[in-house]
Amino acid sequence: MDKVRIEAIETQAVIGVYEFEHEAPQSLILDLELTTDFTRAFTSDDLQDALDYDAITQRVRAFCEASRYQLIEALAGGIITLLMEHYPVDTVAVTIRKPQALTNALATVWCERTRSQMVGQGH
Repeated sequence: MDKVRIEAIETQAVIGVYEFEHEAPQSLILDLELTTDFTRAFTSDDLQDALDYDAITQRVRAFCEASRYQLIEALAGGIITLLMEHYPVDTVAVTIRKPQALTNALATVWCERTRSQMVGQGH
């Protein structure tokens, strides 16, 4: 299988377990890794046979900016579900960094799911 990585997506979301975290959106930095099959794109050289990185990035940013989650893990699950619903991907891995979450450290969550795992979870 083939992979696409989109790294360092800058976005914002209202996210956190503490009340003060819901007063304003917080900065997030995301990395995506999408597994799919690029065999057709190899020969066609046509975007229709590949993944549109810009469209994916814009969809994920819009999703984050409209979301309200307590946990970074739940946001990661929402992003995975979104990408599975809209793109022909077999596996999605999401890394989310929340720079303001900790003092003197960087909070990072990494989640990966296959399409079969998501179907098994009822998505």
